[in-house]
Amino acid sequence: MEKHTKTSPSSAAEQNKILSKPRIFFGVLFVIISVVLTFSFVSYLLNWKADQSQAGTMLDKTVKSSNIFGKIGDWLGNLFIFESIGIAAFAVAFIFFVFGMLILKKNYFKPWKTFGHSLFFICWLPIFMGAITKGEGVLSGVYGFQIMDFLNSVIGTAGLWLVLFVSIALYFILEFNLNPNNIKSKLNDLNENTLGKVKAMMPSSENFEADDELEEIAKSDTEASNIITPTPAAAVPVEIPVKGFPEVEISNDFETIKTPNKTTFDGGEIPQKITVTETTAPEISLSPTTNSTPKSDDIDFKVEVAKTVDVLDESDQKSQELVNQHGLYDHKLDLAKFQMPTLDLLRDYGNEEISINREELEENKNKIVGLLKNFNVGIAEIKATVGPTVTLYEIVPEAGIRVASIKKLQDDIALNLSALGIRIIAPMPGKGTIGIEVPRKNPSMVSMRSVIASQKFQNTDMDLPVVFGKTISNEIFMADLAKMPHLLMAGATGQGKSVGINAILTSLLYKKHPSELKFVMVDPKKVELSLYSKIERHYLAKLPDGDDAIITDTHKVINTLNSLCIEMDQRYDLLKNAFCKNLKEYNKKFTERKLNPENGHRYLPYIVLVVDEFADLIMTAGKEVELPIARLAQLARAVGIHLIVATQRPSVNVITGMIKANFPARAAFRVISSVDSRTILDATGADQLIGKGDMLYFNGNEILRLQCAFVDTPEVEKIAEFIGEQKGYASAFMLPEYSSEEATSTVGAFDPNEKDALFEDAARIIVSTQQGSTSMLQRQLKLGYNRAGRIMDQLEASGIVGGFNGAKAREVLISDLNSLEQFLEELRK
Repeated sequence: MEKHTKTSPSSAAEQNKILSKPRIFFGVLFVIISVVLTFSFVSYLLNWKADQSQAGTMLDKTVKSSNIFGKIGDWLGNLFIFESIGIAAFAVAFIFFVFGMLILKKNYFKPWKTFGHSLFFICWLPIFMGAITKGEGVLSGVYGFQIMDFLNSVIGTAGLWLVLFVSIALYFILEFNLNPNNIKSKLNDLNENTLGKVKAMMPSSENFEADDELEEIAKSDTEASNIITPTPAAAVPVEIPVKGFPEVEISNDFETIKTPNKTTFDGGEIPQKITVTETTAPEISLSPTTNSTPKSDDIDFKVEVAKTVDVLDESDQKSQELVNQHGLYDHKLDLAKFQMPTLDLLRDYGNEEISINREELEENKNKIVGLLKNFNVGIAEIKATVGPTVTLYEIVPEAGIRVASIKKLQDDIALNLSALGIRIIAPMPGKGTIGIEVPRKNPSMVSMRSVIASQKFQNTDMDLPVVFGKTISNEIFMADLAKMPHLLMAGATGQGKSVGINAILTSLLYKKHPSELKFVMVDPKKVELSLYSKIERHYLAKLPDGDDAIITDTHKVINTLNSLCIEMDQRYDLLKNAFCKNLKEYNKKFTERKLNPENGHRYLPYIVLVVDEFADLIMTAGKEVELPIARLAQLARAVGIHLIVATQRPSVNVITGMIKANFPARAAFRVISSVDSRTILDATGADQLIGKGDMLYFNGNEILRLQCAFVDTPEVEKIAEFIGEQKGYASAFMLPEYSSEEATSTVGAFDPNEKDALFEDAARIIVSTQQGSTSMLQRQLKLGYNRAGRIMDQLEASGIVGGFNGAKAREVLISDLNSLEQFLEELRK
């Protein structure tokens, strides 16, 4: 094995400082050139008639220029605008600015895409301006006028404008993906947003008066009768349009009047209506004490609406005050300057485009059709989809052909094509076809850099995004580990399983901040995951008494798994107290400062347990490993603990039924036999893979064939060094303390020489609070559950607290601190 000399941080910093100087110089130079060009062009356009003749008199001091940059500005304006491309010259200045910012590592623009857009307008805009100005002035430049004049003479004015409009239309259609469905969808979204804004803009008022129409209605109703005697019939709604009022419901018993507030829109009142509903009620006299009939003009009719009071409860109000005062909790604040790994740490393998060999496709097609014809299997249609390593031939059999008759010909097809790894999918899920996967003679490389740099990965909103590689149709395949929720991997030695694990870990390192993700790594082989020890203070978790974060000892593996179970139980307690169903809801509440850290609440990162060789653990530890793994797989999903378990030997005594039942997501690389394939996938197929990252992925729906992305060991080492050289936490993430040894001599036989170092501190806390609670000791002394329990047993044996009392706290037998100090003094003797 080669030995690599690690560069010290100080020398690396000096090298970066030396290299950054020319980069900053050229970046600033490009930006300055862009500014000079822009202002020179603007000044030239304002005074081009007066200054045009001065472009060739740069050395003549008697001739003065009105350009902001003098004669050099006149020369630049004359060169780029008059003699070249007109106002499209501003695109040249913009290109200088974009590449200057790129050199300064300020990626505000996508450089090559921006260059393509600028090049289009440099070509199109001068011709367009030439067609408008007919060559007068300088807006089109010499280039624009000559091209416009040539096209005008060849295809005429109508043809010229047709070319201009078609070219710009095609540009916008291709750039913004404009098609009828997209346009209709965007218009619908715009209408919904506009309607929502109109509703939100409608103000309300507390007091308003009826207008003339309402007064006429009230007048006519009053003159009709002084006594309203409703009939026993059902309610009859009467709708009367009234200007300026929303819908108002008035019952004739006049016990309740409901109405929204008066509304206005754009300074004018919105015409609404009043619905008067007659209901069954006893006869009510509305006549006044006098015999005279009241006039509607004498009544001042007002409608008032009670204010809706939205009152926050005490806890919500306090959290809102904290947010207003301190802002949302930022879990990244401890490592605020942490930089995520960059793409240049991954190797660029060059062009990874798929090359289509039509002779190979035609040859395979003829062999497949000829073989099936020999077995009296007719084909109505055949289609080929070329992937990075495998070509999928989809066939549509003729009517009356049984699927089983094609599926049993797998070995015959493999023999006829002289290819290893033929796999028949009969039928294709969701399609009326039968698939035949044939490996390509010259497969294409799928690098980790190409999938990490993709828009699909960069813009994903998955909680734990894992990019495996590419499908047969050359599409990037991603999955969310948080939703899997656990992954079981298997594959023979040298078939790509370790590369697959590195691809998963690399995906997570490129997407999650150290405060959001922690790894628990178990490596019985001691060499596969050792590279990740450099990121211990950033991403790794371990036991408090653990020396190495990468666990290789079987006994420590058992303790770690049981510690994870304790962490899981503690997290469930936190979720229960916070009334949350999962980790995402809990962290959201904690970020909004609705959970008090004094009550034990904290921001909870995701924890991913990675076991590189599960079979070795089962051989050496058996049930001691299987049971905590199964318990974590059953329960840990909701609290953000996820498992990735890999093995070289997918036999039934390693991958038991209990393990398989809780690992719905499976990834299989090439295995030796179909029995192993059935063990890992519950189906054959993994024995037909060709190796080198060729894999099958199953998550309960269908089996997908993928080409795993390749990430080499030096690339992983660069990523680990990049992260490790940055500022990290004081130590790795500490899991709860766990000890397999049971305390046998604590209760009933107290020995002062064997008491815990924190015994006296714990006693003072218990006596001062008069609460014999183990969980309180955990919070106050920041202990694990087992150590706090042992201290409580020692307190019981010494006579400071009473015995275990079920769900209630233990009784404290010493009443005050003075008595306790005397008691402790006697124990020290």
